[in-house]
Amino acid sequence: MDNTDHNVQADMFDEEDESRRLLDQLLEDSRLYRHSKDYMDLLNTISTLREFAPFNAMLLQIQKPGLKYAATQKDWWNNFARWTMEDARPLLILWPFAPVVFVYDYLDTEGEDLPEDMYSFPASGKLHQDKIQYFFDLCGKNHIDIKLIDAGDNKAGEIQCTRRGSSKKEASNYLLKINQNHSLPTQFTTLAHELGHLFLGHLGEDKKLKVSGRRPTQLKDREIEAESVAYLVCNRNGIKPKSQTYISGFVEQDTVIDSIDIYSIMKAAGDVEKLLNIDHCNK
Repeated sequence: MDNTDHNVQADMFDEEDESRRLLDQLLEDSRLYRHSKDYMDLLNTISTLREFAPFNAMLLQIQKPGLKYAATQKDWWNNFARWTMEDARPLLILWPFAPVVFVYDYLDTEGEDLPEDMYSFPASGKLHQDKIQYFFDLCGKNHIDIKLIDAGDNKAGEIQCTRRGSSKKEASNYLLKINQNHSLPTQFTTLAHELGHLFLGHLGEDKKLKVSGRRPTQLKDREIEAESVAYLVCNRNGIKPKSQTYISGFVEQDTVIDSIDIYSIMKAAGDVEKLLNIDHCNK
C-alpha cells in the first residue's frame, strides 16, 4: 500500500466523537478482544502491519483475524503480477479524500509465486481433498468437531474442550478450528498440531482417550511439544511443514530445552496416527 495510508489517521480523528462511536459499535457487535490474550494478539498483529496506519490495521484485523498482508487490486498486479480470485473477499479501510478503499488478503489472490517467507505456516506435499475430509470425518467419530474458519494466514487453528466426560465410558467433546484458506498440506499440519495438544494432555485428562492431563506452565513448551508431534506425523506421511521456523519463534538460539517431555511427544504422535487410521502407526 501507498504510504499515504498513514495520513488517514489524522483525517479520521478530526471527527473523533463519530470515529469513536463507530469503533465502539464495531467492537461491541463483533464481540472481539474481550480477553487479554486476544487483545495482545491484536496489538502484536497491528505492530506487524506497518504498511497500514494503526487504525486501518485494526479495522483489517476485526474483519479478518490473522491477516498478515493485504493490498489493493492495483498493487497486487503492479507489484506482484497477481490478481484477485473470483470469490475474493474485499476488506475495507478508510482513505484520505475518499470514503473507503478495498484491499485484499494475499490468500485471495493468484498468479506469480510469492516468496515462501511471506507465508506464516508453509507446508508442501500431495494431499487430496477427499483424504483430508476422511481425516475430518474420523475426528468427528471421536467427538472432535472440525470447523473450517475464514481467517488470515497468521491464524492456523485452535482446539478446545467443549464438554468434559467424567468416566472411561463418557467421551469428552472438542472443537477443532482450521483455517479454510490454507493449503491442504497446511491444514493437515494444523490438524496434527492441534490433535497433538489433545494427546499431550495440554487440554486436561481424557479418560476415554486414555490421555493423562499434563499442561506445561510455559506457552512455548506447549507449542514446541505440539509442533514436534505435527512435525513427526507430517513427515512420516509425506507432508513437509516448516516446523523448525515455527519452533524457532519460541526458542532462543542455543537454548537448552529441558522442560520438553520427549516420551509424551512420541506417544502423542502415535496416538494421532492411530486416531487418523494411518496404516503404519501400529507396526
